[in-house]
Amino acid sequence: MRKLVLSLLVAILFASCAEKPSIAKTELATVCNPMNLSYRFRPDGESRREAADPTVIEFKGEYYLFASKSGGYWHSKDLAQWTFVLSNEIPVEDYAPTAIVLRDTIFMAISSKGNNKVYKSADPKSGKWLAVDDLDFPVEDPCFYQDTDEKLYLYWGCSNVKPLYVSEIDVNTFNVIGETKEVLNQNPAEYGWEVRGDYNTEYENAPWLEGCWMNKHNGKYYLQYSAPGTREKSYADGVYVADHPMGPFALAEHNPFAYKPEGFACGAGHGSTIEDAYGNFWHLGTISISVKHKFERRVGFYPAFWDEDGIMYSTTKYGDYPIAIPNKKIKSFEDIFPGWMLLSYNKKVSVSSTLDAYQASNINDENIRTYWAAATGDGSEWASIDLGEQYDVYAIQMNFAEQNTNLFGRLAGLRHQYVIEASNNNKDWAVLVDKSKNDNDNSHDYIQLSEKVSYRYLRVINIQVPDGSFAISGFRVFGKGSGAKPSAVKSLTVLRKKDRRAVDLSWNKSEHATGYNISYGNAKDKLYHNYLVYGDTAVTIRSLNSNQEYFFTIEAFNENGIVKSEALISRAE
Repeated sequence: MRKLVLSLLVAILFASCAEKPSIAKTELATVCNPMNLSYRFRPDGESRREAADPTVIEFKGEYYLFASKSGGYWHSKDLAQWTFVLSNEIPVEDYAPTAIVLRDTIFMAISSKGNNKVYKSADPKSGKWLAVDDLDFPVEDPCFYQDTDEKLYLYWGCSNVKPLYVSEIDVNTFNVIGETKEVLNQNPAEYGWEVRGDYNTEYENAPWLEGCWMNKHNGKYYLQYSAPGTREKSYADGVYVADHPMGPFALAEHNPFAYKPEGFACGAGHGSTIEDAYGNFWHLGTISISVKHKFERRVGFYPAFWDEDGIMYSTTKYGDYPIAIPNKKIKSFEDIFPGWMLLSYNKKVSVSSTLDAYQASNINDENIRTYWAAATGDGSEWASIDLGEQYDVYAIQMNFAEQNTNLFGRLAGLRHQYVIEASNNNKDWAVLVDKSKNDNDNSHDYIQLSEKVSYRYLRVINIQVPDGSFAISGFRVFGKGSGAKPSAVKSLTVLRKKDRRAVDLSWNKSEHATGYNISYGNAKDKLYHNYLVYGDTAVTIRSLNSNQEYFFTIEAFNENGIVKSEALISRAE
């Protein structure tokens, strides 16, 4: 087997002389969802990975990311590259961590069932923490928030029957000060985004309200919460607004605040919204896979904004395509979207072997819940995509899946090692990405090429997997074509259903379109919601507020770009 791997590598190195990449520098670092982290294997049950419920804070010039069931936490200087810190001094095997900086020290707590301790660290990179106090009583899904007057508050709640709560707590002892208040309760009868199910159709099941987070903006308090449930593609964060951190809170005009029900990586709920060094805001949320287990999840990263009327929104349009990490203040999503389109969707795939029903077409069907698996995890396994024509390639995302793995917990020495090569004739191959000596097991490995290249065929060759079969849920290629963009959508029909939480949309097929992005909102100039559709020309959206009217528009896209239908605004009263 080693001889085979060496032979492949030698062939690749010789072939690299056959074709030279064209050059076009990319100035800014880009990222792509799911976030490129070392997701840990669960310590029990079926072997699978998990990270969810992200809390991100800034501390001494760096960002720290805490996520459920991760065996530790991460830090980053730029929100793009993250370094893992292993720690056994905090409860990293519990859910929903919260963290806050007080007096030049990080304090954190977790969703407690028997452990309601608060931990602190002035040197989190060391992994050293000290348990300092107990919260007055156990809470689920806690969130610390300190106001500008230095008063400290605790929000919490995780239930399909109980509301969410807030208390002021002592900044030194974490004891409750004064009364505890209910801040909001579920209302799925009016709010479609709170109805259970991937497509908000499980009307008989009560939603879970959980995952509080608080931001203050221009004197207003924006309380975010998640619904309807973490296993669902519709997992979203809603938002209420108040003039005081303890309320009373009123539902914001734009809800849900962060919502991504379709595409490759779905879900944006139970997260945190943070400000970077340039005054930009980012929402980190939970992405649902939920195949091997309902808590099989990942972390997503989306830009967030306030408009001139104080409306808070997160842009999830093309939310699993590359976006740039800016080095200045941005005004809109367009400021960070490089226009790198998906080149690999439903293109012809060839593979070395196939295990059972894990077919090759799962590699590029834009569904993170399906995957191709090779018969083995050996170095003889490979997968190739024919893009159909030559494209400028700027980035690649390798999304590996777990098949026949027998790994549990965060183990040392796990790694994904592979090589990606490219060709224009399917015979002479050049090395594009060499990860043959990679020393990490990042299972959603995003590679931004230092220079653009122009190719038709791409092939990934396995060298080593952490365990089990070589398996891929998404071999995703991003770049630009020079061919025809899709034609503009000429008509959009909108029919509000009798159940006003839902709306039917249909439109004429756009020539050459790969898919469509629907933008909508409660005003013509506030179309902040987004819904991605591949292939189809009709969709039912069930996440509406039954008490609001909505406006809709649509744009078509393919490998060569996006064509808007700006004059097409359809109304649903």
